Amino acid sequence: MDEREFELINILGKQLGSNQRDLSRQMDLSLGMVNMLIRRLISKGYIRMDRLNKRNVRYILTPKGITEKLRKSIKYTVNTINSFGLIKGNVKDLIIRLYNEGHRVFYLFCEPDLLVLVESAVKDADLSGIKVIVLHDLSVRMEEGILLTGYENIDVSGFDKNRHVDLLFEIAKTDVTKL
Repeated sequence: MDEREFELINILGKQLGSNQRDLSRQMDLSLGMVNMLIRRLISKGYIRMDRLNKRNVRYILTPKGITEKLRKSIKYTVNTINSFGLIKGNVKDLIIRLYNEGHRVFYLFCEPDLLVLVESAVKDADLSGIKVIVLHDLSVRMEEGILLTGYENIDVSGFDKNRHVDLLFEIAKTDVTKL
C-alpha cells in the first residue's frame, strides 16, 4: 500500500469523505486520481462500495482494510520512534563533541518540538557543568557559550560563526539508512 492509498484509507476510516469530490478536495488530488485509488483499493480488498441510491455510494473499510491500516500505522509509528531516537542520538553526540571542545553554556533558540529533543539529549549526555539557556528571541548578548538554533531562515549574522550551530543542518546529516 502506498502513501496515497494509506491516506485515503485513513480518511475513509474516519468517514470524512462522503463522495469522491470530497475525497479529492481533502487529499488535494484530481478526481480521476481519487477514482483510480478507490478502484485499486477495492481490487485489493481493502474497501468496498455500497450503493446508497442511483447517484450516491459509500465507501467502507473491509476487515482486510482495517488490518492493513493498523499494520501500516504501527509500522509508521515504530519508524517515527526509531527516527526520533536516531536524531536524538546524533544531537547527543553533537553536544558531547561541543562539550569536549570546551563549551559549557548552550543557548537554545529553536522550535518547541526540537527544543524538547535537544533538552532530552543534553540530559542523556549526563555531562557535568552544563548550563542550558532557552532563548525566545535573539536579542540576548552571549558573553560565553554556543548558540544552537533550530529555525529555518533566521538571521544569525550578528553572532560569531564559530559559536553557532544550525541544528537543522546537523540533523539533516542523520543517516536514515540506519532505520
